[in-house]
Amino acid sequence: MIVTVKKNADPALISELIQNFESQGFQVNDSVGSDYHILGLIGDTTSLDERKIKANPIVDNVTRIAAPYKKANRLFHPEDTIVDVNGIKVGGHEKIVVIGGPCSVEGLDHICQLAQDVKEAGACMLRGGAYKPRTSPYAFQGLGTEGILDMVEARKRTGLPIVSELMDSDQLDEFEEYVDVIQIGARNMQNFSLLKAVGKSHKPILLKRGLANTIEEWIMSAEYIMASGNPNVILCERGIRTFEKYTRNTLDLSVVPIIKEKTHLPIIIDPSHATGNWKYIESMSLAAIAAGADGLIIEVHEHPECAWSDGAQCLKPEKFKQLIDKARNIAHVVGRDL
Repeated sequence: MIVTVKKNADPALISELIQNFESQGFQVNDSVGSDYHILGLIGDTTSLDERKIKANPIVDNVTRIAAPYKKANRLFHPEDTIVDVNGIKVGGHEKIVVIGGPCSVEGLDHICQLAQDVKEAGACMLRGGAYKPRTSPYAFQGLGTEGILDMVEARKRTGLPIVSELMDSDQLDEFEEYVDVIQIGARNMQNFSLLKAVGKSHKPILLKRGLANTIEEWIMSAEYIMASGNPNVILCERGIRTFEKYTRNTLDLSVVPIIKEKTHLPIIIDPSHATGNWKYIESMSLAAIAAGADGLIIEVHEHPECAWSDGAQCLKPEKFKQLIDKARNIAHVVGRDL
């Protein structure tokens, strides 16, 4: 339930109203925006008489909501959340961020060279998989700790914060020490024990949408993280599984305005996993920026045909630079910088 308080209401009366709700066993999220003041009641509100609440002279309106998420809900948090990654701001009306790098870390020299390449092209963060969830148990599973430490060295040389996927809570201490943004992949979107674990982390969390999950299920996974204490969640759309075979997945760009409407969290787009084909990455990236996305995460490899994983969806560094140059023009059209 959402209780909208009248503008300029007496703070003492607001405090009294909050205490009244709390005495009835409700948790109250008190949110003050530039134009209005709302109280979000968490708990079973079926016993509350909204007409009685409206009778309070400081109450402007009472709304019952069906959405099960509270902390991620824009109604409870009208201002956009801006996630700070080592001084790089993700979300709001800030600069659009671009994250680039290989699907898998393939060694120290390789990741350091790619880090330099993506930085020169205009990326502000480096992605790379050290622990890889693969459909086949015989496929390359990543370099593990060695891969993480290789990315740390790449960060030292370029200054780019690193983004990498966490597979298991047993690895969390390592990620806390070395990684700047912890990615929860599509296959782990509803690994609730892992979500609770990263909810206790102070690192920003990049949460990818599951292969066949609804938007509400995705937001509820973000809610798990936030309810455990970590508000720094960045949502990532990476395509969903449909009947279509021409692309690896189907990129659902409609999620951008929906997420902006329903939540206050930033959202970035992964056109690499969405399409599975480097030929389509540029057009989908430009479309994502036009739709209002806060960033892109793109796979880059200098020799895609030799990549240890997902080479077909990797851009070469020169193509990556061309994409960013075009993306700046689209960003300008929608009133943002890149």
